[in-house]
Amino acid sequence: MRTNSIQLPVIPIINELIKNNPETISLGQGVVFYPPPAEAFHHINNFHHNPQNNLYQSVQGIPLLLAQIKQKLALDNNILVDDRSSIFVTAGSNMAFMNAILAITNPEDEIIILSPYYFNHEMAIRLANCTPIIVETDEQYQPDINKILTAITPKTKAIVTISPNNPTGVVYSKNDLLKINNICREKGIYHISDEAYEYFTYNDVKHYSPASFPNSYNHTISLFSLSKAYGFASWRIGYMLIPKHLEMGIKKVQDTILICPPVISQYAALGALKIGISYCQKYLSDVNKVREKMLNSLQEISDICQVSNSDGAFYFFLKINTEMNSFDLTKKLIENYQVAVIPGTTFGVENKCCLRVAYGLLNYETASIGINRLVEGLSKLALKSD
Repeated sequence: MRTNSIQLPVIPIINELIKNNPETISLGQGVVFYPPPAEAFHHINNFHHNPQNNLYQSVQGIPLLLAQIKQKLALDNNILVDDRSSIFVTAGSNMAFMNAILAITNPEDEIIILSPYYFNHEMAIRLANCTPIIVETDEQYQPDINKILTAITPKTKAIVTISPNNPTGVVYSKNDLLKINNICREKGIYHISDEAYEYFTYNDVKHYSPASFPNSYNHTISLFSLSKAYGFASWRIGYMLIPKHLEMGIKKVQDTILICPPVISQYAALGALKIGISYCQKYLSDVNKVREKMLNSLQEISDICQVSNSDGAFYFFLKINTEMNSFDLTKKLIENYQVAVIPGTTFGVENKCCLRVAYGLLNYETASIGINRLVEGLSKLALKSD
C-alpha cells in the first residue's frame, strides 16, 4: 500500500504521551496563543444572511475573498497578480502543497526538499508516489546552493523552500531565494515557496516572497496560511498563488478532494484579512519575549545544546550532545520532567540528536516554567548518556 512508506504523524504520538503524563507543558505543536480576530466572527454573520452559502461554491474560492487575497499579496508581499497567475483558496496550506504536488508530477518524479524538512511535505510527496530528494542545509540551516544544483536530475519537478522555516526558525536571505528561483527557471522546474510564517520575523530580519522576483510568474508556486498569523489553525484556510497554466490541473485536484473550501471559514478569513498584518504584529512582542527567554535559558547549557540561529517563525532547532536518539530523549523529557518537544527524526535528522522547540503557544509565565524544565531535563539526561 502507498501509505506503508509514510511516517506516522508525530504530533498525535506526542499528544498521547502528554495525555499520559498530566501537567506536562508542551513546547511541541506549532500554534499561537492568541485567538482569531473579532472581525472574523463578525463576517460569519454575512455567511448566514445568504442561504445560498449552504450550497457548494466555487472550487477556487468565493470572489470576495479572492479579491481580498489579491490586495494582500500586493501590499504585504509585493506580488502583483495579473492574468498570468491564479489564486486558489485551500483547506490550509498543507492542502495547497498536496494540490501542487499532484498537479505538477507523475509517479516516480522527484521533489527536492531541504533538511531538516517539514514532515508533512515529505509525507505528501511519498503519498503522491513521488520521491523526496533530501538536500542538507549548511551548519546554520541555510540553503546550500551547490548541493541543490547537484541534486537536480531529469526527474526533478520542483525545489521546495520554507521561509521563515519550520522546523529551524531560520529566515532565508533574498539572495539565496533569488538564486533558487533562477535555478528553477533555468532548469524548467517549479519553485514551491511555503510562506506560512511570513509575518513572524525578529531583529529587523525581512521575509521575501519569491513570486515578487522578476520573471518568476511562470514557475513559482506560493503557499500561504491563516493558521498561524490569525490563530486560525482549526478553521483550515490557506491559499496558493500558481502560474496560470496550472489552473486546470489544480481545479481537478481540488474538486476531487474538497469540491470547495469551507465557505463559512472563507467568510471568517475575509474578516481577518481585512484587518491584515497589524493583527499579528500586535502579538509579536509577546512572542518575542518568550523567544528571548528561551534563548537566554538555553545559553546556560551551551556545552550540551547548540541552538539554531532563529530569526523567524516560532521554533528553535536544538542539537544535543548525547548518545540518546531524539525520540527516546523526547519520551524521557515528557515522562520525567513534564515538558514536551518534537524529536528531530520527524524532520529527517537521523545521524544526530536534535529537538524542535516551539514557543508560539504559551504565555511568558508558562513558557518560563516549560523552558526551565527543558534545561533541567537536558542537563541531567544528556549527562547520563555519556
